[in-house]
Amino acid sequence: MHGARSPRPSIPSAITLMLMTTEERLAQLPPKLQSVVKTLGSAPKVIKTEMLLEFAKKMPPLPEGMQGKLEQVHECTTPFFVHAELENNQVHLFFDAPKEAPTVRAFAGLLAEGLEGESPEAVLGVPEDFYTLARLEEIITPLRLRGLQAVLTRIKRQVREAQG
Repeated sequence: MHGARSPRPSIPSAITLMLMTTEERLAQLPPKLQSVVKTLGSAPKVIKTEMLLEFAKKMPPLPEGMQGKLEQVHECTTPFFVHAELENNQVHLFFDAPKEAPTVRAFAGLLAEGLEGESPEAVLGVPEDFYTLARLEEIITPLRLRGLQAVLTRIKRQVREAQG
C-alpha cells in the first residue's frame, strides 16, 4: 500500500543544541550573562576557581522582609533559597545561602550579575545547561551543577508565575 508519507519528526531540542555552534548558543544568553559565561569559559581552571570565589563575594545581601518569600532549592546539597520578582518588566533576584558555602554563593553571584534587571523573556530564554558554555564542569561536580540547573529552573518558574 502506497500512502502519503508522514512528515519526519522534528529534531529534539537537545540534539538541536548539540548542533548549534558555541556562538549560536552564546547568542541565546542576555548580554550580561553572555559576558560572564565568555569570561569563565575562556579562563584556565585555576583562574576560573578564583573567579567563582569572587562571584561568591558578590552574592547580594538579602533585603529585610524577604526571608518569607524565598523558596528552597532542594536539589542543592547546601541549604539554598531563591526568589524572583517582576517590577516594570524587569526580573529582580534574591538569594540566601550560608556564608560557609562558597559554591552555591558563587552560583547566586553569577546569576545575579548575569540576570538581574533583565526582561522576563531574556531570563526564560536562558538554556538550563548554560553553564557548559562557561566550562564549569571542569571545576564543579555534576551534583553541584544539577543544583545550579535547579536554581535556574526555579527562577524561570517564578518568573512565569509572576507574569500571570
